[in-house]
Amino acid sequence: MDTIFTKIIKREIPANIVYEDDLVIAFLDITQATKGHTLVVPKTPYKDIFELPEEVAGHLFSVVVRLSQAIKKAFSPLGLNTLNNNGIIASQSVFHFHMHILPRYENDDLKHMHMVNHSASLTKQDFESIRASILNALL
Repeated sequence: MDTIFTKIIKREIPANIVYEDDLVIAFLDITQATKGHTLVVPKTPYKDIFELPEEVAGHLFSVVVRLSQAIKKAFSPLGLNTLNNNGIIASQSVFHFHMHILPRYENDDLKHMHMVNHSASLTKQDFESIRASILNALL
C-alpha cells in the first residue's frame, strides 16, 4: 500500500524536494513545525527502523548530516533535533521510515521532550542485566 511518501517519490503529489539520489529523497515537511523542518526518506518503503537495512540507514544518516549542515548555514538555528518515531506507541503516523530534521529557534513553539531520570531507582545489577540483555541480543 502506498504511503504519502511513496506518492511523493512517484511524483503523484507535489513536494518541496531539497535532495534526492538513488536511495533517498528529502523534502520540506508540510507542517514546517519550525523553519526548515525537513524529512529524509528512503525510496524503498521500509515500515520502520526495525526493517531498515544498515547500509540504507548509514547512507540516509549521512544525508541527514549534510542537510543539517545546510539548514544551519541557511537559517542559523540555535540548535537542531533529529527525530524518528517507530511504532504507534512512539507516535509514528506514516509507516514508511523517515527522519525529521527540526531546526530549533529561540521562542519556537515546539515543546521540549522531557526524559525522566530513573537512575536513582536502579541498582548496579539492574544496569548489568540490561547491558547483558542487549549484548546477548547482538549475537
